[in-house]
This record gives sequence, C-alpha cells and structure tokens, in this order.
Amino acid sequence: MFEFEIGATDGAARAGVLRLPHGDVETPVFMPVGTAATVKTLTPEEVASLGATIILNNAYHLYLRPGEEVVRQMGGVHAFQKWRRPILTDSGGYQVFSLADIRTISENGVTFRSHIDGSRHLFTPERVMEIERALGADVIMAFDHCPPGQADRSLAEEASRRTLEWLTRCRDRLRTLEREDPEGPEQTLFPIIQGSTYADLRRDTAKATLEVGDWRGIAIGGLSVGEPKEAMYGILEELEPELPAPMPRYLMGVGYPDDLLEAIARGVDMFDCVAPTRNGRNGSVWTAAEGRINIKGARFRTDPRPLDASCECYTCTTYSRAYLRHLFVSGEWLSMRLLTLHNIHFLVALVHAARAAIAEGEYRTWSREWLARFRAGQPR
Repeated sequence: MFEFEIGATDGAARAGVLRLPHGDVETPVFMPVGTAATVKTLTPEEVASLGATIILNNAYHLYLRPGEEVVRQMGGVHAFQKWRRPILTDSGGYQVFSLADIRTISENGVTFRSHIDGSRHLFTPERVMEIERALGADVIMAFDHCPPGQADRSLAEEASRRTLEWLTRCRDRLRTLEREDPEGPEQTLFPIIQGSTYADLRRDTAKATLEVGDWRGIAIGGLSVGEPKEAMYGILEELEPELPAPMPRYLMGVGYPDDLLEAIARGVDMFDCVAPTRNGRNGSVWTAAEGRINIKGARFRTDPRPLDASCECYTCTTYSRAYLRHLFVSGEWLSMRLLTLHNIHFLVALVHAARAAIAEGEYRTWSREWLARFRAGQPR
C-alpha cells in the first residue's frame, strides 16, 4: 500500500498510479470535494459513475458535525458515506486562512469559533491527528498555517516555520496513535509546503519538510488563495526540481481547467477544489469550446444544443441548454444537480485526457491546443 509508480513522463508532466488501501488512483487525478461527507447534490454512485476514484472530506467540518466519534462508530468515513474508494481528509488548516475573523493562531494551535453555533474550539496538531485517525481516510493531511496569497515576507516565514513545527508534532502523535491501535485504519500522512509566493522560502521549506519524515506524498499549500495565477505557476516551476520524483505531488485547492493543465505541465499529480460543485449551484459551467458560460443568460432561452457537444456526461447527452436554463431560473433543484454533474465530469475527463497525452508523449502540444480553444471562449 501507499506506493506510487510513474508509468510515463512528458517533460515535467507525469502519468502514474497511487496505490491506496481502498483502491488504485491513476494520476493526474482530480478529487471532487465532499466537505461534509457528501459531494454536494450527488450520490456516491453518481460521483463514481463520473470516473472519480478518490474524493476529499474535511476534518474540520466533520469534527463539528456530526463529530469524529460518530463517524468512527459508524465504521469510518468510507462506511459512513458509502464511498468504498479512496478518501483524503484535509486537516482544517485551510480554515486557519478562511475563518480569519473567528480564529486566533498561537504556537500551540488555533482557537476558533464554530461557524455553526459560535462555540469555542482548539485545534492543535495532536488533536487534528486524533480526529483524522478517527475518520479513517486513506490519506490524511498535516495541520498547517496557510497565509493569504499576498502575505508579506515576515508572515510567510512565520507560517512556514509554524507549519514545519506542527508537522513534527503531527508525525509524532500519529505514530503514537498507530502503536496504540495497530488494528486501526491504514493511513499515510502528507506534509504541506508553505511559503507564499517567495521562491527561496518555498525551496527551503521543501527541503526542510523532506528531512522531517519518510513521506509517501507531499502537498503544496497556500496557492490559489489570492495571488496572481502567474505567481502560482512560477512557484510550481521552482518547486518541481526540489521534490523527489517517486513521490505524488498534491496541489491543494486548485481545480479550474486551465490551472489543472498548467500545473500538470509543472509536475503536479493530484488536485481538489470546490469550484465544480459551487459553480454548478450558481449556474456556471465549463465547456471545451466556449470556456465558462452562465446558464442564466437569456440567449440560452431557446438554445437546443447541449452544454458541451464534446462532453459525454448524462447532462450533455440528455438535456438542452434551454431546458437547463429553464430549470435554473425556475429555482428547480434538479438544475444544480445536473450542472454539478457536468462540471465534475468535465474535470475528471480533462485529467484523463491529460494522462493519455502524457502517455503518448504529446502533452505539451495537446495542452497548448486545448488551452487555446478554452481561453478563446469568454466568461458569459
């Protein structure tokens, strides 16, 4: 278990297989986000039918509701939500960034108020490991301090230092938990590299992270949090030669189509993002030829075409743009399901196509042509 095999490369782009306790994951891979043990509006069977092989849950949200002990008693996250394929749990570190108004960071951890009822809680690296151990995902993330994308140098250095210190505490607590419960779930811990948009800080943090443990994968955090896209791409280029080739690389919270292809070209293997579900619930969908479109537009009122003629998802092979617009402007819940289904299929199919292009040694040409078509379509 927890082996990563690279089958083909094309420049920095890689096609591989990550072997996990609940199944193999072909990479590059997009992980739909099931924050609270559900990919919003879709059943597990529907998500699997779209080709998804791994999903992401969030430890922070499951800790607050229903509580990690409830999930443990129900057999862990796989049995609880009836998803038998691999799962990765985010540690809640992103909430350090996103819940800025209701949290306080110290060397010990993060004190925050629940966004549900205002109750007060403390997350330490040790507590987070206990929560993620109880949840039982295949891959669990270390607790990190994620600064905003435009963080100044001093804050970026502080967040990187703290993330490294917390990583050591996560590692030690997980080892203890595994010794105490040898029959517990098989899990691997991924560390997270911080450093904002400072290339030298990212490189130094990557080296220090690799010295802390014998990792089976590594994550890049703190990108796509407000910095320009070109800055994100530049950091990925700086990090690529610093990261061991036999180790899967996970770019956290990134999932727009152009970002996926740009990051794959820079050696990234794993992605997650709430964008396909959130955009779908708001009427926004991706198409290969027109870029992003908003189905609320009046021009779709009598449009008989599918969302994307090249897409093979259930939504595109069954319904017209006119019908989907009607559902959405009428407030029908079915519209959110159908648009979400399309968006997730779109990203899963995109990384599958990227994998095939890498295997054929054509990734650079294929991705450039795909991005040119996609970017020619303006948001509408």
